[in-house]
Amino acid sequence: MTRIGAVHGVLAEHRYAQREITDMVARTCLPPGGDRRLLDRLHGSARVERRAMALPLERYVSLSGFGETNDAFIETAVPLGAEAVTGALRQAGLSPRDVDLLMFTSVTGIAAPSVDARLVGRLGLRPDVKRVPVFGLGCVAGAAGIARLHDYLAGRPDDVAVLLSVELCTLTFQRDDPSVANLVATGLFGDGAAAVVACGARRAGAGPTVVATRSRMYPDTEAVMGWDITGSGFKVVLDASVPDLVRKNLAADVDGFLADHGLRREDITAWVCHPGGPKVLEAVEEALRLPDDALEMTWRSLAAEGNLSSSSVLHVLRDTLAERPPPPGTPGLLLAMGPGFCAELVLLRW
Repeated sequence: MTRIGAVHGVLAEHRYAQREITDMVARTCLPPGGDRRLLDRLHGSARVERRAMALPLERYVSLSGFGETNDAFIETAVPLGAEAVTGALRQAGLSPRDVDLLMFTSVTGIAAPSVDARLVGRLGLRPDVKRVPVFGLGCVAGAAGIARLHDYLAGRPDDVAVLLSVELCTLTFQRDDPSVANLVATGLFGDGAAAVVACGARRAGAGPTVVATRSRMYPDTEAVMGWDITGSGFKVVLDASVPDLVRKNLAADVDGFLADHGLRREDITAWVCHPGGPKVLEAVEEALRLPDDALEMTWRSLAAEGNLSSSSVLHVLRDTLAERPPPPGTPGLLLAMGPGFCAELVLLRW
């Protein structure tokens, strides 16, 4: 089985209280003299206390368009990604030369050469390192990335694979857009990165193992979450039906997955869930009938960092291992959802 040797999460440089970000959004997204009561209500109900941002608040007011915004993505993503990978390798007791595969995921900016390519020389990775840049999975990519590393390592049990997620969500905020979707996004998303070091079965070491994974696509849901690509960049698509999709589908998918491995929900000692937002988390708790404290680490991550898209579930995994480690040998479930609409389930053994 694949072993997770280390998880290291980092946040963008600039940190602000929710109220400071709300005031900036009011200046940039609402018409002059516009009523901000809806904005205040949406940001207040996000249950986010602080967030990290790629740029100082005042820079968001002056960004001129998609080109400048994407340049800022590249300038920030490369050093932030380097910090995440370096920290994870150090924690795992490995060097950059040990890495056989580097998978990079983001849905908040684009680059060619990709960010992973720009990190090879900077980090001292081998020239023959395999690279897999992934775009478009969105929030599900943290869980899906671990699953795909597991698929790779099943065939290469002597290898080391690294997943790097960098999400600079605040760079996608749309100026002069008072739509509900944009106001929700500006109240929920933050900026950060995370790296996971995974080792094949023939490499010794400590850490939880990946037992199995499962992907699930839901039909006719392509329009509920994602981006509309516009001249000003990535315009968020967030449909109000997402919590209902979770309530309708998640329990059967989780139960079927666990049953295939002789398990039930009651056997899971830690639920590592992506913090999609309050309504989504409440839907997860309701659908799975979880105990009151089952998603405590996820709610804490949402309050302290906001939704970091694909990086968030990796931050929750890091926090679970560091602050609330489950009993060794017991099963855990890591899950996330994203555009598609889809879900990814990863069965762990602590």
